[in-house]
Formats: sequence, C-alpha cells, structure tokens
Amino acid sequence: MEDIVLENVSKDFGVFTAVDGVSLTIHSGELFSFLGPSGCGKTTLLRMIAGFETPSGGTIRLGNQDITDLPPYKREVNTIFQNYSLFPHMTLFDNVAFGLRIKKTPKAEIKDRVREMLNLVKMEDQANKYPDQISGGQKQRIAIARALINKPRVLLLDEPLAALDLKLRQHMLIELMNIHDAVGITFIYVTHDQGEAMGISDRLAVMNQGKIVQEGPPDDIYERPLSIFSAYFIGETNFITGQVKALYDDYLELVCDDGGGKSFELDCSFQHAPAVGSRVTFSLRPEKIAISRNKPRAQDDINMLKGQIEDILYLGSHTQYIVRVGKLKIRVFSQHKRVYFDDKALDWEEKVWLFWHDTDTWMIENDALEQLTEAQLSESGQLSRALKRRGS
Repeated sequence: MEDIVLENVSKDFGVFTAVDGVSLTIHSGELFSFLGPSGCGKTTLLRMIAGFETPSGGTIRLGNQDITDLPPYKREVNTIFQNYSLFPHMTLFDNVAFGLRIKKTPKAEIKDRVREMLNLVKMEDQANKYPDQISGGQKQRIAIARALINKPRVLLLDEPLAALDLKLRQHMLIELMNIHDAVGITFIYVTHDQGEAMGISDRLAVMNQGKIVQEGPPDDIYERPLSIFSAYFIGETNFITGQVKALYDDYLELVCDDGGGKSFELDCSFQHAPAVGSRVTFSLRPEKIAISRNKPRAQDDINMLKGQIEDILYLGSHTQYIVRVGKLKIRVFSQHKRVYFDDKALDWEEKVWLFWHDTDTWMIENDALEQLTEAQLSESGQLSRALKRRGS
C-alpha cells in the first residue's frame, strides 16, 4: 500500500495560518480532490505534498516513508500546474522525453516509452510539433505525458484545467479519468470548481480557512452535508431553521417560522439525533423540489408548502423559480420538459405548491462551524442574480 498519510499538518506564513492541523489518508490508486474557495489552503497543502513547501508542523508519509522534509526531486511525486510549463524550443516528443534524458535512459527505451505516453494521451501523431503549434487542451495532455513518463507513485494536479474553456474542460475531465484508470496511480486534484471535483473524484475534501470541513465520496457530501459551508459550497441549496417538535427513529418533525407570523411543519432526515425542543437548520436542494399550481395528493412521506412565485430565471437546461413562503424565499429548479402539450408555463406572482420527499430535507450537524463571506458565496455560485438584485 502506498497511501499518502497527513498527520496534523500545518503551514504558517508569519502570523497567517494557511493550513491548520490537517489529518487525512489518501488511499493508493484513488483520484482524490481538494475543493474550496481561493485562499482556503488547498494549493499550499498540495505544495507540501510535492515538497515545494515545508510544513510548520505535522508529518507527511508516502507508504512507509516519511517524506515531510525530503526535497521534491527525492519524492516519487510529479506535479502538473495551470501553465503547463512546456519547453517552447523543444518538440512535443522532446518535452515528454526530457525527464528520461536527465536520467540518462538508453535512447531505444526513451523512444519506446515516449511513444507509449503519447499514445496514452492520444497525441502520437503530433510528436514533431512545437508547443505553440497546438491547443491548450493538447498542451495539457503533453504535460500529463511528461509527468507520467517517470512512473511517479503520485500525480499532483494544481487546477490543471483552469485556463481552458468550458467545453474543453468537460472533455479533458473525461480524458483525465481515462488516463487515471489506465495508469492506476494516485491522482490528487486541486480545484475551486465544484463540478470538476464532483465529476472526477473517488473522494474529495472540502476545505475552508485552512481546515478540512468535510471529506468523503462526492454524493455523500452533496446529499448529506455536515455544515453550512459544505452544503453551500457544493451545489446550491436552501436553508431553513426550525424547532424539533418530535423525534422518531429516522426522521424529525420540525415547526418552522415563515418570518411573517405563521408557522408550518416539515419532516427532516438526520444523522445524529438532536434534542426535542432544540433549534436546527436543514438543507433542501432546489432540484429536489417539485413545483405545481395544483395541490398534490397528501402523503405521509411528502412535505408540502404553498407560496407565490416572485422571480423566474431561464437558465437553459432548467428554470429557477424564487418562491416566497411568508418572508422566506425558496429556490426551485425545474428541468425543461414537456410531458403534456397543453401544459401552461408558470408565471410571475402565481400561487404554487412546493413538495418534496422528506428524506431530501437534511439536518445540518453544525450550523455555526464557519461564517460564509459574500466573496465565498459569490465564488461558489450560490447568490442568484435575482437574490442579488433584490438585496436579499
């Protein structure tokens, strides 16, 4: 096993703590991501694994080897950066071969291994071109081939797709996953893009203010966030606060205030049971909510609220509705589809019913763990144009 083990790793820059006591195990062969806003410590953590920064405290192990104080060239770890760092005066073949030539590898072996790497990244027919003759996505493939040719135990990727346009990023994500599956080594990926991290990772760690807020498989973090920051930074969500009225084996009954003098009751799922009478915050994803002008049939496992549409935003694949319930504003995502040809689109100011399964209402374990700044919310894409415009 060649797990990477971080034990209470910290990094201080004067009075500023960039990484604060991180402990984590990244398993051999995983595609693991660090996700968080700018300044959260994810790149500093990657640089310490690479050897470009020395921890202020803690240890880093690769398998049975303590690599905390090893220089980068003595670690079996390679890094790919945003800017590719290709040699402009060398052909693509020579760029990929560079590391092997430094090691004085025999020419015949260099030729075979470079061809193998170029074939892996689907660039075998471009070997004699120079970096300025190929696209950004192709440069990234060559950078990956150059990093892999020395057979590292770990490949570190520091926001490698940041300079690419959206369509190319989506294509390269699939290519990266295919390359990871082909070579079978550990990939550690750093990004601030939730979509990238969710799509590519076996597991990911959400970071904020130098700490790991939550770690686990992407679907677990998305469906069962442990903190307000996790829920808000991964995807989009609605937060509603209520008081625990009753506690059962697998759900809570909550009484919630709509801010306008009225209350409503909802059922909510949880991981650890709170006390009856305590106040809790829950997360409700906008795409989990159905919206209709017709009242749905009552069911024991369905939550229902009545509200009024305040704003509508067309977003291509779906429409976002801002629905006012009392003084609460609830976002709803409705995918564009026409089941019945006589369907009439919902309109502004229309009275509607919102309903969703009670298991999609998830109680936040720690609703005061982090304070979200407006810059963080803006970066994570959570403040909709409608809410910004209305000053909410």
